[in-house]
Amino acid sequence: LPDMKYDMGGAASVVGAMVSIAKLKIPLNVVGIVALTENMPGGKAYRPSDIISSRSGKKIEVLNTDAEGRLILADAIDYATELKPRAIVDLATLTGAILISLGHEYAGLFCNDTLLLNHIQKASEVSGEKVWHMPLDSAYDALIDSPNADVQNLSSQGGKAGSITAAQFLQRFTKDIPWAHLDIAGTAMIPQDNGVHAKGPTGYGVSLLVELASSYAN
Repeated sequence: LPDMKYDMGGAASVVGAMVSIAKLKIPLNVVGIVALTENMPGGKAYRPSDIISSRSGKKIEVLNTDAEGRLILADAIDYATELKPRAIVDLATLTGAILISLGHEYAGLFCNDTLLLNHIQKASEVSGEKVWHMPLDSAYDALIDSPNADVQNLSSQGGKAGSITAAQFLQRFTKDIPWAHLDIAGTAMIPQDNGVHAKGPTGYGVSLLVELASSYAN
């Protein structure tokens, strides 16, 4: 697909935010973690139905090899927990399902902590980068429970609740640290100007993260 290069939008926004936070000298200890890998076929590539070990030790059953981003993101989140941060925020062009739900106007926001949620929503209002609060609910866990491993990387009901089950998957690696997930698959690249970003790759999340860091610093 010609637009697949935008799949690094989350990583690019983290780098952009870190550069901006440093240049603005925001008085806050912020760590940016960028999980990078090449999604290319090869002799060591995993296959559908493979069970792999995550960094955390949890076993993951791979139902769909195209749901690969959440696998490296799970490892990045696990690493982040070891730093014992006040909060973790991840950005990823994670699911096509969020495009079905929200189009190109809003990023899907999933959060397990009310204070962090409020900070992000206020940062969204100031930055103009829109977020829409989506549910996290243990009722969805049954859709990613695996009979063969600790968790599976795709809902057992196909495309149903695709963005939510992806977030539920990531939440299993957070170790109860305040955490937010921004699914930016619809906002990382847009088909037309929206008054905040120009058509094409947007760098969505840079302004929001900078504003979020400022709010925590203050």
